[in-house]
Formats: sequence, C-alpha cells, structure tokens
Amino acid sequence: MFWKFDLHTTSHIDQLLDREDVTLRELMEEDDVLQECKAQNRRLLLFLSQDHCMQELVRLITTEPPADLEERSRFKFPNIACELLTSDVSIINDKLGADDSLLEVLYHFLEQDPPLNPLLASFFSKTIGNLIARKTEQVITFLKKKEGFIGLVLKHIDASAMMDLLLRLISCVEPAPLRQEVLHWLNEEKLVQRLTELIHTGKDEERQSNASQTLCDIIRLSRDQANQMQENMEADPLLAVLESQESVAGLLKNMFEGERSEASIVNGTQVLLTLLETRRSGLEGLMDLYSQGYERSYTVSSSILNAIEPHIKDFQQLLLDPPKKSAILTTVGVLEQPLGNARLHVARLVAALLQTNALSICQELCNLSTMDLLLDLFFKYSWNNFLHFQVELCVAAILNHPSSEERPNPGLQNHDGNPAASDPEPQGEAVETGRTSDPQTSIHNALVAHLFQKCQLVQRILDAWEENDKIQGEGGTRRGNMGHLTRIANMVVQNLEKGPVQSQITDLIKELPEDCRGRWESFVDETLRETNRRNTVELVSTHNMHSSSEDDDMESPFPNDLSLQQAFSDYQIQQMTANFVDQFGFNDEEFSEHDENIKIRQFDDAEEEEDIWEEKEMNYATQAKSRTR
Repeated sequence: MFWKFDLHTTSHIDQLLDREDVTLRELMEEDDVLQECKAQNRRLLLFLSQDHCMQELVRLITTEPPADLEERSRFKFPNIACELLTSDVSIINDKLGADDSLLEVLYHFLEQDPPLNPLLASFFSKTIGNLIARKTEQVITFLKKKEGFIGLVLKHIDASAMMDLLLRLISCVEPAPLRQEVLHWLNEEKLVQRLTELIHTGKDEERQSNASQTLCDIIRLSRDQANQMQENMEADPLLAVLESQESVAGLLKNMFEGERSEASIVNGTQVLLTLLETRRSGLEGLMDLYSQGYERSYTVSSSILNAIEPHIKDFQQLLLDPPKKSAILTTVGVLEQPLGNARLHVARLVAALLQTNALSICQELCNLSTMDLLLDLFFKYSWNNFLHFQVELCVAAILNHPSSEERPNPGLQNHDGNPAASDPEPQGEAVETGRTSDPQTSIHNALVAHLFQKCQLVQRILDAWEENDKIQGEGGTRRGNMGHLTRIANMVVQNLEKGPVQSQITDLIKELPEDCRGRWESFVDETLRETNRRNTVELVSTHNMHSSSEDDDMESPFPNDLSLQQAFSDYQIQQMTANFVDQFGFNDEEFSEHDENIKIRQFDDAEEEEDIWEEKEMNYATQAKSRTR
C-alpha cells in the first residue's frame, strides 16, 4: 500500500527557511524559487516581503552587475529578482506599490546618464508596468509628483523598454475615469509634441525609430479604445492632438526641414500611414481592397489630409531625387542606384492617399503625374516586389473607387462642413473625361483617364510582356514583376467587364491606336488567358491521382470549387517521402475494385464460445462490391 511509504517531499526552500541565518541569495539559488513563489508558499512570501529583501530585489534590477563576473551568470540574479517582483503575488505587489522608498529606488534608475543597459531597462519597465496594472492609483500618484518623469523617459527612448513603459501608461490603466485622467496628464506634458520633435533630421536614428513606433502604437491603441468606449465617453486627448492639422503639419515640417535624411522620411511617413489607416493593418486589411471595396471601420480626418496636401510635391521630389545610397550587390547583379526605403515609403503613402478618395489629393496626384513616375519605378526595379505591390494597390484604388452613393463623406469634410481641401475646377483632362457634374466623380474619371492616356498603362503592359517573352526565349530569367503585372492586367480586364468605371475604360480602350488595340485584344484572349490557366491549374500535378483507368470516364463526385482544394492537398501530400507513404498509408492498388476478397482480422462477438483472439479469414466480397468509391 502507498501509505506504507513516505512519499511526501518537502521543498528544499522550506528546509532553508527553517534556518535563522538563511539569505536571499541562497533562496534565489534554488531552481524552484519562482515556482514556490507563484504557488503562494506563505513562508517564502513572508521572507521575500521583508524590507531588506525587497530593497535587495529592487537594487538587483536597477544596478549594473560587476563587470568581472562571468557573462553567462552576470544577469542571473537580476533576472530572478525581476521575475519575483512581477510574479503577480498580492503581498509583493502591495509592499512594492505602497512603499515610496522602494519606488524611489526604482525611479532613480531613470536618472542615470544614457545609454541604459537594455536588459536592466527591460527589468525596470516590466516591474513598473506590473505595478501600473496592479497598484494603479499608488503608482500613478507617485509618478505624477515627479515633474521630470516624461522627460527622463524620452531621454532614454532609444531603449525600447521605455517605449513599452509609455504604452502601458496608455493602455493598462483602469478604470476608465482614471485612464482618462492619465491621458490628460500625458497630454499636459505634451507627450505627442515631444515625440514628434524626436523625428527630425540630425537626431539619433534609434531614437527616431522608437519615437515613430510609439506614436503609431498610441494611434492604434487609442482608436481601439475609442471603438470600445460608450458614446458618452470623453474623446482621447492624445489621439485628438495626433490627428490635428497642426500636429501633422509639424511632423511634415520636421521631415523636410534642412538636409533630408532617409531615417526621418521613413519614420515620419510611418506615422502618416498609421493616421491614414482605415482598417486594421495586415495582409487581410490590404487585400480586401479587391474583394470588399471601400467599406471602412472609420474615415480619415480631413485635418490629416489638409496637412498632407501641400507636401505631396515634396514626396514627389523624393521619388525623383531620393537620399543618396551606395551601390549594392544583389543576386541579380550590382544595383548602382537602389530604390531605397524612402521611395518605398512614398509609394506606400501614395497608395494610402488614393484609397481615401479625397478630391484635392487625387487632383494633386493627377497634376503631378505621380502614377506615371511610380510606373517608371515599377518597370525599372523589376525585382522589388515590395514596390510592385504598392503600385498594384495604387492601380486598384484608381480603378475600384466607389460611386458617389458609396463614398464616406465625413472623412472628406472640414469640421465646418466644407470640403476637406480646395475644390479646384477640373480642367483639361478632367473636363474632357468627366461624365457627370459631380466634381469628385470628375476628378476620379480624370485619374482613370490619366492612367490610360498619360501613363499608357495598356501599352506598358504589352511592351513589358513582349520584352519578357523575348528574354525568356533567349534563355534568360523571367522578370520578377511579371506576377504583379499579371494581376494588374487582370484588374483592367475585370473592370472592362463590370465595375464603377466600366464604360469609361471601354471608351479609353477604343481610343487606343488600332495596332495597339489589336495587340491588347490578342493579349487578353490568348496570352493572359493561357497565363491564368497555368497559374490556376498547372500549379498542381494530376499524375497518379486516379487508381484505375476506369475512373477517367467517371464524373468527379466533388463540386468544382472543392476539386482544386483537393488537388492542392494532393500536391502537398506528394511532397512527403516515398518511405513515409509506404509505411503510413495505402497505395491505389489496395483499393482496386478488382480485388474483391479482403482478408482482415476481426472480433466476432456473436460466437462467444470461441477464442476471440484466434485469427480468422473473413470474406467480405458482397459488402466490398456494393460500396461505391
């Protein structure tokens, strides 16, 4: 019997605690100290919550370990101390949150000269963040008394842990009234303006990057919170400042003031892109442009667009004359003038601006021939798929813009109800191609006409395709932008069949020179059709998909929309090794209808007097024959 043996194991920590002279370090040496702490070992918690132990734990996470220690063990005790302090045990939280002397030791960590040790900074941020969530009022009261708190955090913003600390202050404070109080405090400290100032030419790139990321996260967090708030709740003051025309204009001034640097352009543009987001970012959010039109979770504030519009020409200049970059060696050769991150971000910004459907923005982009320039880059940098995708989104935004009934007006209005930006009379191209008296529709029609007439989209598609065929015919490599070019061509064809600009595109195709129109029709009917067929059918192998020749004449039992999915699954299975299939599954011959006698081992419950483990040969010919495949 089990009770004959003494199986009860006493933790070694309990044995150590029996000693009067046990030290904190001895306990921290034990492998299960964290487990015992989280398991609410009362004796251990009472020991840890003593004043001298708490002081030592806080000192460990805020003091640089001696440099002469072995590197692998230097931060062992600081790491364990951080885990103990953030183990979410109430007695430790209460002690740390209520003792100002402990909080002062923690706060003193920020008063060091930069740079902070990144590992200690993460321990500090995690500990303070845990207190913000668990002992909110005490910690917020303590921090608000420190006049230089925000300044010290921004002083060390090059450490990503400080960015995390700011975001915890914004997102982890509950209840809602206290959170609103914290937001007003941060706004009074001019947090947004001070972060914006860090995105400036000449500033440290790491500080710029973290400041930009912090602003982007504040925008997303604030909008998420706003979506969850009740209608009568007060608006987020930080978000209001970020979306103001004055704030956006200040950011753009910093980006273009003085000598341009790629870091300030990229980091500033990332903030603008986040402000222009109309749905959650990610592949799903980007790709639903093709399938779901322009349904939005919210509209873009007119103040943002008003601030950006005067600087569109500055972004256009970046496409023409980007910050200088050295030549780089790629897998396809030396690239003397790389595209660069700055121009890629400008392409992303243009795509986002086109998706807002703002009248004056579209007019300015049309006047500057920005799409023509982006298409030049699309074909010049034939291996940069990041750029190709953005240009594809631009074309989709122009061709798939919503009708006047579907357009979200609030985002294109000023607060006084006037249009978001100047409403110039459409001239030249816009007047010729405008098919309605609605100014916005006229501008969008002008953009479509611009795409086909000035940018010569159809001619570019045909020329690029023929050039690629020539290169491949000579044994060369297929160009890297052909996949996106195929999708753009399909987009044009789809909009010729249906869509908001179907009739206009039909007329524009008819206006093409006769030889070009004939090449286009031949391309659509033959080349593009064959390319689409290969892309959807011949990507999978149909070899050995049937067990016998008899099945060739049988109609597939699966619906058409499932057959491709089944084929793809079979394709994936073919990637397995032959040995695996032999060992795990059955081959086709085992399921052949010619083999009607199947020998198996079976339990026979009806014959109770016989040995049920005895091997038997059973004939299931009738049943096997009656089954359909």
